[in-house]
Amino acid sequence: MKKISILLLSLLSLMGFAQKSAYQVTSPVELNVMTFNIRLDSEKDGLNNWKNRKDIVANTIRYYEADIIGTQEVLHNQLLDMEALLPGYSSIGVGRLDGMEKGEYSAIFYNHNKLTETGSGYFWLSENPLAVGNKGWDAACERIATWAKLKDNRTGKIFFVLNTHFDHVGKKARTESAKLILEKVKLYAKKLPVIVTGDFNSTPESETIKILTDTSNPLHLTDSHAVSPTVEGPDWTFHDFGRLPLKERELIDYVFVKNNVNILTYKVIDEKVDDKYTSDHNPVLVRVQF
Repeated sequence: MKKISILLLSLLSLMGFAQKSAYQVTSPVELNVMTFNIRLDSEKDGLNNWKNRKDIVANTIRYYEADIIGTQEVLHNQLLDMEALLPGYSSIGVGRLDGMEKGEYSAIFYNHNKLTETGSGYFWLSENPLAVGNKGWDAACERIATWAKLKDNRTGKIFFVLNTHFDHVGKKARTESAKLILEKVKLYAKKLPVIVTGDFNSTPESETIKILTDTSNPLHLTDSHAVSPTVEGPDWTFHDFGRLPLKERELIDYVFVKNNVNILTYKVIDEKVDDKYTSDHNPVLVRVQF
């Protein structure tokens, strides 16, 4: 009788493990994804200088419980500040001038209590993407993209994230960068769920965004704003610390997805804290599911 009882307990335990394993495999992943141009640390910004905004930036990320943040214009001292202010997050990225600490980072921050990095890298937006600090086409600045494969700790599912910042001057640089991003996503992500964040310095009707979202191209991405069932906030992101007239403000910051990533909500965060702007750009927050 004891042997039968032990056998039954073992079978029940195995069944419970199988059910748990099945749940882990089939349960969807839901994450809050943010793209955030934090504005580089510049003394000429006066009261809008980084030292007066860094706590607001960190508090915004925490308040909205962002799991992944694609950041732009991050100088090394700003990266260190954010790492100190966001102890629950890890960062991935290098400075665009030397592949180490010089110049702006397009850094990816992620909640390391929920996610684990399984691989990462970076490349320059140029004719020779692996050439360190290379300036591409007609670009005014060196531009870089950062990518990572992240694992959801709850389900074990792995997905791909890429974050970048397109040139603000070179039109050819932007269109060629869009083509390069599509190629690199295909190369690195393959069939994994894909999230692409960034400041693309391009409006939705521009050639750059059309290249990225052209459905006739099997490599295309999907703009989260275009497919979200709910959209909150203004239809622009860049405001130059509120100095830009409303009619001149444009949407240039995006979250794109691919490979069966669903968009649940979309929000442009247009808020001030203690009468201070978080940045000269509004961050964009998107809830994704896959």
